[in-house]
Amino acid sequence: MDQQVMDSGQIERIRNNPKYQELVSKRSRFAWILSIIMLVMYYAFILVIAFSPASLGAPIAKGSVITIGIPVGALIIVGAFILTGIYVRRANGEFDELTRQIKEEAK
Repeated sequence: MDQQVMDSGQIERIRNNPKYQELVSKRSRFAWILSIIMLVMYYAFILVIAFSPASLGAPIAKGSVITIGIPVGALIIVGAFILTGIYVRRANGEFDELTRQIKEEAK
């Protein structure tokens, strides 16, 4: 395995690197935004179940056994996958590029 051991001076240089601080800030902010979106979707669903269960229990069409809650629940699950994909796409692009630049400058 080709692993490098960093000394405390190198670690300190990386922590003080403006690109590292930018990476940490952008990544944290983006993760929090996506987390909040997911939590709002999920808790909105739970609140509708708690306070207006009939609205999600209503059939999609007259005579249908499928209720509105089923596709809404499925959309929440799909939404989680979409948000994960959005994060991965940005992480593999912008965040990986910043990480590469930081590693180059740390050498």
